Amino acid sequence: MIEHPLSNGATQPTSRAVFMGTPTAAIPVLSALCGVAEVSLVVTRPDRPRGRSKRPDAPPVRDAAEARDLRVAQPESAAQLLDAVRAVSPDVVVVAAYGRLIQPELLELPPHGFVNVHYSLLPRWRGASPVIRALLAGDSETGVSLMRMDAGLDTGPVIATEVVSIEPDHTGGTLTAELAATGGRLLAASLSRYLAGEITPVPQDDAMATAAAKVTTEEAHIDPRRHSAEAVDRAVRAFNPKPGAWCMAGDDRFKIWKAAPVRDVDSVPGEVRLVEGRVILGSRTGPIELVEVQPAGKAAMTAVAWMNGRRSEPAQLR
Repeated sequence: MIEHPLSNGATQPTSRAVFMGTPTAAIPVLSALCGVAEVSLVVTRPDRPRGRSKRPDAPPVRDAAEARDLRVAQPESAAQLLDAVRAVSPDVVVVAAYGRLIQPELLELPPHGFVNVHYSLLPRWRGASPVIRALLAGDSETGVSLMRMDAGLDTGPVIATEVVSIEPDHTGGTLTAELAATGGRLLAASLSRYLAGEITPVPQDDAMATAAAKVTTEEAHIDPRRHSAEAVDRAVRAFNPKPGAWCMAGDDRFKIWKAAPVRDVDSVPGEVRLVEGRVILGSRTGPIELVEVQPAGKAAMTAVAWMNGRRSEPAQLR
């Protein structure tokens, strides 16, 4: 622990923390941690080549940390990660979407362990893609769990949770952003109490656990001839912005970025046509309106603009 002077000359203990995270969704948690602890080090993934230029691109957390003048480490190996954390002797390590497994030796290093900010209500949706899995399953709610990490995959005891309702217009991107903000607030409200011994983590019920496996591009394939309108809607929302729900249009991939439920319209599974100013896709169970799409080799556009470019000629998607 380090101490900060108070106005009356006394001192207030402040925990020394390390933060580990990588994407934009981790930044609200980093910001919250800076308000309740002394952040001695921020650990994020190494820069990676992006786009056609293949120029190294820094993770969003690195940019956010440097903007706060925080020390940053980007270890390439488990050994480098262990050395970086050990060098600052933290009281606790807070993790949010770091994207790499933590070795058991490292988990035992800080006195108060590793606290993971996980974007689900554990034990539901343990794993890499909890937000997408909740949307695909049609869950009515999800949330954030603060968990003390152990050697398992999101299996450690839970320190605190907060519930977030899943709304009909939530996408993978918008729900993740809301959960990130919630995670920051929950950490700010709970971490100091946990470190002071005022919160006892509660073991998870393994019998209630569900797995949130990492999403693949192939999994985002929608075939409206086989899938229901409800499944198409869930997939379009869940896979936005990554990797994007897609169908095949002839020999090319055709992405659907936004869709909307529709009723009382005749449709044929797999057929897309213009009906009274709306672009209607037939699914196995009925119609769904396409709102925003992206044909292969083109930018995203409104579905109406795409159909206008086709002179309203019907299309087949599979």
